[in-house]
Amino acid sequence: MENVIEVKDLCKKYIGFELKNVNFNIPNGMIVGLIGENGAGKTTTIKAILNIIKKEKGQVKIFGLDLQKNEKKIKQDIGVVLNDSYLSEYLSPKSINKIMKNFYPTWDEKLYLKYIEKFNLPLNKISKEFSSGMKMKLKIATAISHKPKLLILDEPTSGLDPVARNEILDIFQEFIEDGEHSILLSSHITSDLEHIADYIMFLNNGEIIFTKSKDELIENFGIVKCNENEFKSINKGDYIKYKKNKYEYDILIENRFEFKRKYDVSIIDKPTIEDIMLIYIKGEK
Repeated sequence: MENVIEVKDLCKKYIGFELKNVNFNIPNGMIVGLIGENGAGKTTTIKAILNIIKKEKGQVKIFGLDLQKNEKKIKQDIGVVLNDSYLSEYLSPKSINKIMKNFYPTWDEKLYLKYIEKFNLPLNKISKEFSSGMKMKLKIATAISHKPKLLILDEPTSGLDPVARNEILDIFQEFIEDGEHSILLSSHITSDLEHIADYIMFLNNGEIIFTKSKDELIENFGIVKCNENEFKSINKGDYIKYKKNKYEYDILIENRFEFKRKYDVSIIDKPTIEDIMLIYIKGEK
């Protein structure tokens, strides 16, 4: 399987924070969810990939091409949604359409206007007067309407109500259906990623902790609930991390089926992505 994004030894330093030799690949035709707590480095990683901020070192390839040497060509085929949209809030959806028609040769006016109508966005109203949810919908409509091969999205469902979020997630799934399009999606709403992501990439304190298929995480991982005596009987090599609560231990394990065969424990819960992330961050080894 070809990779649409390849990142090798990416480093970026700020005072009090550092991306540390970040390495990952994004397979073509997939949705990859980037998770991590606030300040973990998700937005920094995305901006470094896009060459919006200057990295200390590292190589980024997109569509098999070196970003430093082919940035203009590559970015014609990328749709981007960031918190700072780089579009004036004094532009209306109608004005944005006129600008984008001149900027992107592949701009699809009919598609754009279809999304504007679908999202109930007033065509002639400046976006400064939009709600945060409406602004996000406008960004997504703009990002997707020049028919990019790749979407890179930073918190694209933030500020949307559940109905609007599901509507947007459906659009993302439609986008990758042909196997020729891909999405890198950063989100703190991990339940959204459980619906649409193929892979989950977990970033913590500027380091990639793991990149695993979503199905592997949800179907194989487990959280053991046990008392102190049961916890002491478990070999340290058989769990990832644990969290001690007031009355019990929560133990994160990588394969709940093997664990069940080895240990006589009564409760092994099937975790959510959020459960896994929280124990990785807050738990002890």
